[in-house]
Amino acid sequence: MDRTIRPLVIIAAFAGSLLIGLVVMLWAAGGLSSVTAPAAIGGPFQLTDQAGQAVTEKNLKGKPTLIFFGFTHCPDVCPTSLFEISEVLKAMGSDADRVNAFFVSVDPERDTAAAMKDYLSSFDPHLKGLTGDPQAVAKVISAYRVYAKKVPLKDGDYTMDHTALVYLMDKNGQFVAPFNLKRTPEEAAKDLKRYL
Repeated sequence: MDRTIRPLVIIAAFAGSLLIGLVVMLWAAGGLSSVTAPAAIGGPFQLTDQAGQAVTEKNLKGKPTLIFFGFTHCPDVCPTSLFEISEVLKAMGSDADRVNAFFVSVDPERDTAAAMKDYLSSFDPHLKGLTGDPQAVAKVISAYRVYAKKVPLKDGDYTMDHTALVYLMDKNGQFVAPFNLKRTPEEAAKDLKRYL
């Protein structure tokens, strides 16, 4: 190979590999919207609320929705998050009636509708607890890309490791973003009102 062409071939190969690497990194980071589809979070589900009423993805339509996945035996993260959601709903005043707020169990073995009803009595009445049989719960966990795993305890009992995000869905039932509770309830309520 000619001595003047060889360096050009090496430079061209290097530049090509850099370009391919950049495209792959942008794609992986979600920076190429024409290449990547929007995050597929959400989908069809059928669960039961604490009053025994069926709730499906159709119930998300027409109102912005906050969804939190957890379980009633959760020692800290769940009650804290549900308290913070309750404070946001309280700060919304009468507009809280125009929002869905769902607490979806990742522990259907223990979280019956009756257990959810009892547990949620300590929080804002707008919060609905959703549960179902293990297959129905597994389906919604998968649709929302939630991590949930049973962790055995020494005494024979168990706890659950799980994703602790609050999902914000728009009035069409489409995922918007994780909803930030680490601010004042008034700031969070003002943000949520933008989606009414």
